[in-house]
Amino acid sequence: MNYRYIHHFEPEKKSFWNKMGKRIALRNLTFSVFAEFLAFSVWQVWSVIVVQLPSIGFTFTVDQLFWLAAVPGLTGATLRIPYALMVPIVGGRNWTIISSALLLFPAIGIGIAMQNPHTSYSTLLVLALLCGFGGGNFASSMTNINPFFPKRLKGLALGINAAGGNIGVSVVQFIAPLVVAVSLFGSLGGNPQAAIVKHHMHHVWLQNVGFIWVPFILISIIATFLFMDNLHIARATLKEQLPILKNKHGWLLALLYLGTFGSFIGYSAGFPLLIKSQFPGINPLQFAFLGPLVGSLSRPFGGWLADRIGGARLTFWNFFLMAIAALGVVYFLSIKTHPGAFVGFFLLFMILFVLSGIGNGSSYRMVPVIFHTLSQRKSKGKMNDSEIIKIANKATGVAIGLTSAFAAYGAFFVPQSYGTSIKLTGSPQGAIIGFALFYLVCMFVTWLYYYRKNAEVHC
Repeated sequence: MNYRYIHHFEPEKKSFWNKMGKRIALRNLTFSVFAEFLAFSVWQVWSVIVVQLPSIGFTFTVDQLFWLAAVPGLTGATLRIPYALMVPIVGGRNWTIISSALLLFPAIGIGIAMQNPHTSYSTLLVLALLCGFGGGNFASSMTNINPFFPKRLKGLALGINAAGGNIGVSVVQFIAPLVVAVSLFGSLGGNPQAAIVKHHMHHVWLQNVGFIWVPFILISIIATFLFMDNLHIARATLKEQLPILKNKHGWLLALLYLGTFGSFIGYSAGFPLLIKSQFPGINPLQFAFLGPLVGSLSRPFGGWLADRIGGARLTFWNFFLMAIAALGVVYFLSIKTHPGAFVGFFLLFMILFVLSGIGNGSSYRMVPVIFHTLSQRKSKGKMNDSEIIKIANKATGVAIGLTSAFAAYGAFFVPQSYGTSIKLTGSPQGAIIGFALFYLVCMFVTWLYYYRKNAEVHC
């Protein structure tokens, strides 16, 4: 596996960047985006499966369905730190091959399980947990791409890489109704299930939401093997990486990223089922994919804008607007039986998705800037720029793993909060009010440590 290592790579030198660095970086970014797209698609496939299960004979409670939508977030988040730590040890290209191959297990398993409505709930929980392999990929992918780009382009590059993954959530929610309606794989794909929708019976192939990803995963593995590279300058032992986990700024950034990415992935995981539970007359799969779509598309814009006006400034005001939008959602849920309530609910959720995407880009842009500044301070003028960048990239890689891991728990806590709030009060409003208050806390942390005039690390 120790193949295609690049031993000399200096993106901060304009001559090197223009001659060969840009071409290498863009090639790796392209195939990283494809692998990340597939990882997110597998990770969030349960957000659409849970909506379909009751119609084909699975008899689960609303709370149990929210658990199935939530548990991939639990394993995905937990895997992110070890995934990020593996990149400097075995190489980004090598780990992309391994992590992509792991996606085959849940994809094939779901395809088999969906063909039998008597499949036990515990089996479905295990398959949902295995989908967390896709969630872990994000940390390793971002850690891998970061050192390929110069500081001035990191926000945009990381935003594009992340958006490629994020948009997989929207795609899986968009194509699910299409692929389950036809026998894509003939006899190889298994028999259809009888689905009852509005008292009418029709055939569906729910197994397709798992099987559809298998050929693309295989293509991604081959493309990664042929076209991606390992950067020798990004290598580090576990002993070199672990001390960074003690840095308080890593944990502060993790909190902020929980507010942005945690919101995006949590809202994405729970949005279809939330619509179905609160507005029973609406088909959630006709609309739900738009949320992850606009959130994904706005992420590169957030990174680009942060490159220009500052990550902390953009993140601060973004949290303020997220709190206002969340309270607006609460209002429309309180009048959900009134005409036009769903329109208001849906539009404000679209605003939340857009803001979460912008915040994803802006808060992630802060990570390399902060750790580059800290590395400069620590050097006290005793190291040259090349040595500082090398140390900063290693610190950034571990910080990316930490922040993305912590934030990914949003994929578990947001749907679970909906389910718990509905179970206790009959409405998800309590959960969403809690989210709004959390955004205000994140806003204060951003101001205190990174935005105010005398902030510890102004960025």
